[in-house]
Amino acid sequence: MNYQLKKRLLIVVLTQLVIIAISFITYHKVSLLIYINISFYFTAVLLLTSLLVYTIHSGFFDVISRSFSLAFERGPNKRRFEEIPPLSELVTFNQKPLVFYGLMNGLLMTLALVIYYF
Repeated sequence: MNYQLKKRLLIVVLTQLVIIAISFITYHKVSLLIYINISFYFTAVLLLTSLLVYTIHSGFFDVISRSFSLAFERGPNKRRFEEIPPLSELVTFNQKPLVFYGLMNGLLMTLALVIYYF
């Protein structure tokens, strides 16, 4: 098997174990409904974080971040607007793994939801 695939599957399995551990620690039991609820939170955080990183990479917040940096800069070394690096160049985090893990957790959560209703 490919190294990347093994690594991704290991992270998905670890995420599922963390969900089960949180279920056991918080509710002192593991049930399908509790698993679905906690998985929903994990999926939402992963997917919303990936959407935020995607929005930052698109350059949507560049002017806002540069304006705030310019407004709060003081002293004789004040830079010009063009010298301030945009936020999209400062954030070099790849959002694709977050999308993958969010979708995998969402798929497992949906499977558990189908099992719960049938």
